Amino acid sequence: MRNEELADLVRQGGPYRGKAVFELVDRARDDNEAATRLGELSRLPALREDRLFHVVSLAWAAIIGLLSAETPHARGIAYAAFAALDAGDQADFLAYVKVERIEDSHPRI
Repeated sequence: MRNEELADLVRQGGPYRGKAVFELVDRARDDNEAATRLGELSRLPALREDRLFHVVSLAWAAIIGLLSAETPHARGIAYAAFAALDAGDQADFLAYVKVERIEDSHPRI
């Protein structure tokens, strides 16, 4: 599937939303468009509210995936997506990835 088709699956919801996000995460290291789409998708209320477990949302998974891509483009998108989270979500996110600043997070997935 093309990135656009995966993003449409995410927007539509349903059982393949998570798989589509993780496919875009897999592509983000080598595909700037996939990274950009992940950043856009992370702002969707549905992804922010869709909790994978405890406080970890699908939006967080997208941001963590962008950070783990370790490219300047993907990390810039991740920083912007993180900044778009509300303050409580930001604090919980930083605690989850065990850093004080988003720039210090280098997760491996």
